[in-house]
Amino acid sequence: MQKIGIGRDIHRLVPDRKLFLGGLEIPHEKGLLGHSDGDVLCHAIIDALLGAAAMGDIGEIFPPSDPQWKNANSLVLLKKAWNIVREEGWNLVNLDCIIICESPKILPIREKIRSILAHTLETDIENVFVKGKTNEGLGDTGKGEAIEALAICLLEKTGT
Repeated sequence: MQKIGIGRDIHRLVPDRKLFLGGLEIPHEKGLLGHSDGDVLCHAIIDALLGAAAMGDIGEIFPPSDPQWKNANSLVLLKKAWNIVREEGWNLVNLDCIIICESPKILPIREKIRSILAHTLETDIENVFVKGKTNEGLGDTGKGEAIEALAICLLEKTGT
């Protein structure tokens, strides 16, 4: 059996926060505002994985009302979510992601992000891809006020 999941997240850029995308800390004048570290890419992936497995969403598993997730490392959250999904017998076939932002440029850091995500999800790097897109000056992302991420995954459960 195979199932597809899709995830999306967006956070506002603010001063005095570190910027994390896909678990990579990126030098930038602003960071993403969020209950955790605000890593929109990890959050979108978590929703894609949980959605494909029909196991909820990030807000159910890691509710912002729970203080234990305050300033949490989103890679840790991703690993926890992935472990939940794997315990139900799901394997990752592939993951495809888009980061929408004006800055930073994604291409120079793409391979590092892919490597981090593949390692976290215990899969080959060939199963993970990340693309950067701008919003051509439109909306909050286009004005450099926010970063958005989209993720889609294919999961497979063998023996069913």
